[in-house]
Formats: sequence, structure tokens, C-alpha cells
Amino acid sequence: MRLDKYLSQATGLPRSLIKRQIKCKNVEVNGQICQDHGYKVVSDDAVLLEGREVSAPGPKYLMLNKPEGTVCATEDAEHPTVIDLLDLENIRDLHPAGRLDIDTTGLVLITNDGQWSHRVTSPKHHCDKVYLVTTADPISPDYIDQFASGITLRNEEAPTLPATLDILTDTQARVTLHEGRYHQVKRMFAAMGNKVVALHREQIGEVVLDDDLEPGEFRFLTDEEAKSF
Repeated sequence: MRLDKYLSQATGLPRSLIKRQIKCKNVEVNGQICQDHGYKVVSDDAVLLEGREVSAPGPKYLMLNKPEGTVCATEDAEHPTVIDLLDLENIRDLHPAGRLDIDTTGLVLITNDGQWSHRVTSPKHHCDKVYLVTTADPISPDYIDQFASGITLRNEEAPTLPATLDILTDTQARVTLHEGRYHQVKRMFAAMGNKVVALHREQIGEVVLDDDLEPGEFRFLTDEEAKSF
């Protein structure tokens, strides 16, 4: 696609304004200023407008390393949202595919594709989620069998589905869930008489949080990652 058309569709700005931006050296392609509005953009080109990355028109799939204190919403009157962290043009149609608590950190998937988002979040698709958990008190080896058998949470009748608990240190473990009940990890440890003091999501399905992403940073998913759901 021509560079001017690509930028116009991605940002919603008129083609005449885009051509002016290109002429004024405000557009970069792969780290170099590009003044050719007829340049043919290909899928792996990195296009920046006034220093901000511009994503291709159409479906978008991103991973974000959510920092503490942000909420998984498109708008919030009191707290910054995960969408606010995206240094991108034309983000108004994006939404988080699933949620993390305000004090939970780690992997959040963001998209403008509603069907894809449903596949990520729907219990029918059995999309496993992996969390790194830090607790206030030591984690007993007895927890392993109890997590595997299912735990009856407070104010609920049906026990949780079997979950995998790998103990890493006295107060740190990795938990793999096959469902996503409200505050589930925290409530499971609370049922054991322990308190979660830090919770970090590392993985959703086959998509693993990129180690190179600092809190608040994001990147687009690869085609393989996006198609894994």
C-alpha cells in the first residue's frame, strides 16, 4: 500500500494532511525519514509519524506489560488505563482482551478484533493462563494436591477446575489456571490461609510476555502468536 494511503487509513487523517507531514520530514520508515508518499509499505515496515509508531489498517493484536496502578479498560475517570499507555495513532477502537486487577502486573492482550478477543477470554476455548505469585507466608507442599483437586472458594458452591502449582521458593510459585474466575488466584491462596502480595501474569495460551518489555511497554504480536488463538 502507498505510504500516504497507509497513513491516512491508519490515522483517519485526510490524505492532503498526510502528504504535508511527509513533505515536512515528519514520517520515518524503518528508522529513516521518508519523503516519498508513493513508497510501497510492506508488512514488516516500521512506520512512524511525528515519532509515534503507526500500525497498519485492519485488525491489530498487541501485548502489553501492564504496570501496577493501571486498569484494564478503555476509559476510567480515576486511573490510567492500558489503552492510555499505547503510544500509537488511532487507538480509539482498541480494547483489552480480558482483565487484570489494578495491582496485578504482566501480560495483557489488546486488540480491535472482537471475535479474536472472545476466543481469548471465552471459557469454552480453555485458554490457560500462567501467573507468578508471591505470598505473605510460606507455601506448603500440601497446596499442590489441593490446587490439583480443586478448591471451593468463599461464597461459591462449585470447586475450581484443577490447577497446576509449581513451588519456586518458600513464598513464590507459578500457577497455571484453566479458567478465570473473579480474583481467582488471590482467592485460592486465601482459602489456604495465605495472602498474595504480588501477582504477575506471564502467559496466555501460547503467548508468553516478552522479557524485553519493561512495565508500560508494548509490541505487536507476530502472525504466529495472533493465530495461536
